[in-house]
Amino acid sequence: MVSRLKDRIHAALDRHLPEQRLYLKSDEGMRFIRLRPGTQATILIGGALFIGWTTIVTSIFLIDTISAGSVRQQAEREQIVYRERLNAISAERDANLAAAHAAQQRFTVAMREVSDMQSRLLASEERRRELETAVDVIQGTLRRTMTERDEARTEAARYLAELESETGEIRTAAGRQRDIEATLDMLALALADTAGERDAAHNSEAEAYALVDQLQYEAALTRDRSERIFSQIEEAVAMSMQPLEEMFNATGLPTDQIIDQVRRGYSGQGGPLMPIMSTSGEPPDEFTLRANEVFGVLDDLNVYRLAAEQLPVSFPVQGSYRLSSPFGPRSGRMHEGTDLAGARGTPILATADGVVTFAGTQSGYGNMIEIRHAFGLTTRYAHLSRIRVSEGERVSRGDRIGDMGNTGRSTGPHLHYEVRRDGRPTNPMTFIRAGQDVF
Repeated sequence: MVSRLKDRIHAALDRHLPEQRLYLKSDEGMRFIRLRPGTQATILIGGALFIGWTTIVTSIFLIDTISAGSVRQQAEREQIVYRERLNAISAERDANLAAAHAAQQRFTVAMREVSDMQSRLLASEERRRELETAVDVIQGTLRRTMTERDEARTEAARYLAELESETGEIRTAAGRQRDIEATLDMLALALADTAGERDAAHNSEAEAYALVDQLQYEAALTRDRSERIFSQIEEAVAMSMQPLEEMFNATGLPTDQIIDQVRRGYSGQGGPLMPIMSTSGEPPDEFTLRANEVFGVLDDLNVYRLAAEQLPVSFPVQGSYRLSSPFGPRSGRMHEGTDLAGARGTPILATADGVVTFAGTQSGYGNMIEIRHAFGLTTRYAHLSRIRVSEGERVSRGDRIGDMGNTGRSTGPHLHYEVRRDGRPTNPMTFIRAGQDVF
């Protein structure tokens, strides 16, 4: 069976591919090469396979070239859109910073006016109390003077009655008359002095009441001015507090725990901010309660700012860059940071206050810096061409800590930036986007 199949195949090859001879002539003679049908079939099949393989490879190469061109154009368009978005965000951030600065200036002016107004109000209150005391003294003096006048009149009437009754005293009528006249003159002088003191007391009392009315009017104006100032202060504080609250909400961090930790760190004498309005043991008035409430909100605002200074919410690259790889799965593995590509030597900045815990070479990361921040957060800066800090060094937000490079497992100059919370990787762009309206 197999032999018959082979015979049929050979017969078919002989019909279509008869044996050929290839003659080669040389000085030594004539030679030829015999090409059997099987050899010819092998050559034809091999040539066809080679041509087909070449065609397929060429097609794949052309398809890859066309696809690469489309992807590159799409990447360029996305890069342009991303740059425009960054410019818009930068402009919005500048506008927010300008508004916050203006609100801070208004707050400073308002606080200065509140202080001056409080001083004037306290001085007016003290003056009013002195005038009330003076009025009480004058009224007491007037009542005493009137009592003495009535007693003098009673004494004069008694003397006149004795004179008229002729009591039989040893003195003559003329002597008694002279004594009575002298007594009457003395009483007349006393009454005149008393009347003058009474008139002066009435005048002083009228002036005191007029001054009290004036002080009450000034106090009303002061309260109205205080109301406007407090409204401006409360508006400025609300404007300053809103972006900070939005930033903490965007990061997803436990805000209450962070604020409590910051307060414990600043729980020494004075604290971050303490109310300056004192009631001196007296029941607090509405002005004092409202002022202390404003100072309480300012205390919260200050604590929020102290906490924000310790969060890695600023941008780590100073200069031109592009986002080359985001946080998340990549090629079947987890990419635990964000890659920001740029020119070699681009300045790399610390994104928050902290302490350098590692500054050296690490497998895969190349030249790397790790900084420990508050609240269990750490940041990593990898593939650097130069390290500008050392272990144990304390850095502040915005300090230049290194230069962008291509060390370690890297395909080009870029920064591999990580944010870790209690050792677990977190998307760095969550913190960066949260801080755009604050820093």
